[in-house]
Amino acid sequence: MAHVLGARPNFVKAAPVIAALHDQRVIHTGQHYDERMSEVFFRELGLPEPDVNLGVGSGSHAAQTAAIMVALEKEFIERSPELVMVYGDVNSTIAAALVAAKLHIPVAHVEAGLRSFDLTMPEEVNRRLVDQLSTLLFVTSPEAVGHLAAEGVDVGRVHFVGNPMIDTLLAHLDSFDTEAVRAAHGLPERYIVATLHRPANVDDPQVAAGLVKRLHEIANLADVVMPVHPRGRRVLTEAGLDDHPRVTLLEPLGYVDFVAAVRGAAAAVTDSGGVQEETTILGVPCLTVRPNTERPITITHGTNRLVTPDELVPAVEQALTAPAGEREVPPLWDGKAGPRIARITEGWLDG
Repeated sequence: MAHVLGARPNFVKAAPVIAALHDQRVIHTGQHYDERMSEVFFRELGLPEPDVNLGVGSGSHAAQTAAIMVALEKEFIERSPELVMVYGDVNSTIAAALVAAKLHIPVAHVEAGLRSFDLTMPEEVNRRLVDQLSTLLFVTSPEAVGHLAAEGVDVGRVHFVGNPMIDTLLAHLDSFDTEAVRAAHGLPERYIVATLHRPANVDDPQVAAGLVKRLHEIANLADVVMPVHPRGRRVLTEAGLDDHPRVTLLEPLGYVDFVAAVRGAAAAVTDSGGVQEETTILGVPCLTVRPNTERPITITHGTNRLVTPDELVPAVEQALTAPAGEREVPPLWDGKAGPRIARITEGWLDG
């Protein structure tokens, strides 16, 4: 079988699955091609070196997806895997599912059934189409089963296994050294970590400028530490993101350093799905600057809250002063999703 990985969230989800399986091939599409966005994750997560790196690099959605499809078609024809396993909702995911389906190779989708119901998000388009093409669908939360059933997917092919991203977080919990990250990057004792990269937040200069203004207002309350994603870097910096003395911009961090920074934060401001999940387990208040989330369980069972840009500053202020509340860990977020996925996959392959 073949695993297709393209962007850093894929690596975090795939690590426990690959560790639990045998006789497999790892294909890195190169969608994230910056060393800090990809290769460092392989080292830190104990992933095997990819058997092949397609090296597609960046481009528009169409150009990048097309380049991945052309390269994967050649790879799949030459190797003819029994099963192609894809992760999440990035361009590599939809490209691999389309190529495999047209070559009549079964697809397994890890993190199936998540829905924001917002088709302006490229990720929502990707995840919906991948689920329609998949033979095995592994879901991370109970509501995903209902979403798939409503779309006509045979629930006999759907397996609620838990969240492999949480497997990775729990396995590395002792490595998330906040003090070491503070020392390495000169971070203050109390800070808010921020990450923004969604097109709706960073593609329009006017929207980005409004968010920069809010981040500066937050920095008046507490220092803001922001690893800047390559997507949006130019627009955010042109809007004056680093013009505030209490805003610290960092290059993208590796997995261990990034989660350590989140772990030590007083709060997180984000538009990332992964950060919503990580803060749920770490108990860090999370303000998600989006009108919707495909991970509602992080709101019902975690520390996450959806906010508009206008709500952001008062929400941060409240998070900084409110006592920590009781949390209920989402079901099956217990560090054993990888072995569950492996057991079901091996049973299917043997069947």
